[in-house]
Amino acid sequence: MDLTFSSEDEAFRAEVRAFVRSAVPADMARRTRQGYHPTKADLKLWNEILYEKGWVAPHWPKEYGGTGWSPLQIFIFEEECAAADAPFLSYFGLRLIGPLLYTFGSEAHKKRFLDDILAGRTFWCQGFSEPSSGSDLASVKTTAILEDDHYVVSGQKIWTTEAHFADKMFCLARTDASVKPQKGGLSILMFDMDAPGVTVRPIITIDEGHTVNEVFLDAVRVPVEDVLGRVGQGWDQAKFLLGNERVSNAQVPRSKRDLALLKRIALAETAGDAPVVDLPDIRQKIAQLEIDLYGLEWSVLRELFSGGGAKSQSVASGLKILGSEIQQRLSALAADLIGAKGLAMIEEGTAQANDLPGDSPDYVAGLAARQLFLKAASIYAGANEIQRSIIAKQVYGL
Repeated sequence: MDLTFSSEDEAFRAEVRAFVRSAVPADMARRTRQGYHPTKADLKLWNEILYEKGWVAPHWPKEYGGTGWSPLQIFIFEEECAAADAPFLSYFGLRLIGPLLYTFGSEAHKKRFLDDILAGRTFWCQGFSEPSSGSDLASVKTTAILEDDHYVVSGQKIWTTEAHFADKMFCLARTDASVKPQKGGLSILMFDMDAPGVTVRPIITIDEGHTVNEVFLDAVRVPVEDVLGRVGQGWDQAKFLLGNERVSNAQVPRSKRDLALLKRIALAETAGDAPVVDLPDIRQKIAQLEIDLYGLEWSVLRELFSGGGAKSQSVASGLKILGSEIQQRLSALAADLIGAKGLAMIEEGTAQANDLPGDSPDYVAGLAARQLFLKAASIYAGANEIQRSIIAKQVYGL
């Protein structure tokens, strides 16, 4: 694997950087930088900007709307988007259900859904986690019972990100309770979020933001043709999806942006008359974070170039663990350097305004809230404890 940057790669980076930094609206970049939970309006606008450019789904195959870029070019693109404080586009259409559809879906489903996902006309949410089954998808209790030409779906989903503004859900449910989930008992069904029987209730997280929800499904009728792929294929589809998601959840571009912010804070904040970066323990912590982050970056690139393999799921689990821990370390150190000032917040209802509290630097508002929210990074997308169990089973046979 050759990860050196050629002159063509550097020219590509310059092209991407010039476009992205000119295309991201300043107020959108400010909201991203200050850690606001993304609004549908921001996600939709940035999706539309990239769609018009032809860059909205570089990781998709070219035949379905991808760019044909190399893995290294895709990584450069994502890094430049993060560095420009562009919002991270909604995962659930572009990263999750989209790849599921072009990998497992029928031609009819591809024609029906893929273009709307690319264009940002349809937003999706993921109905996997439940109150008693988060990372352990084999214990999903939501049922889908066949009645004539419909499945009747009943159950409860929780921690459902963006369900409050999603148009559709892809939902993991038991279609056959007589067999194990791993042997064909699970399927993924797709339905509208305004369908009769769907109720969404907000969950306000510790940072006082609204991104996640609980969703109640009360006899939601889903046509049989809206099962994704084959009935009973849900376990294989979920494993495919979670492998993709956990590599993405290493969040290297986002963490590189946060590392740059951390360095800026360390230079700007003072201890006595000197910047805090001059304190030996602070300099050491920042250096160790940078070393660990660049090690993670190379590991992600190696996995992307390798194309996976027998141990791909365990590798993805390891990347997810390390990525989430680095995110938490970065945000915790930034909050420590800011101290009580980091408690300054802007109400989400006024997020469109550009006003900052008092004379605080622009990196202050929302910093503590972000540190609180990232406590969940080691839980969402599969808790780190579950990821360690996957590694122990696949690598060591435990």
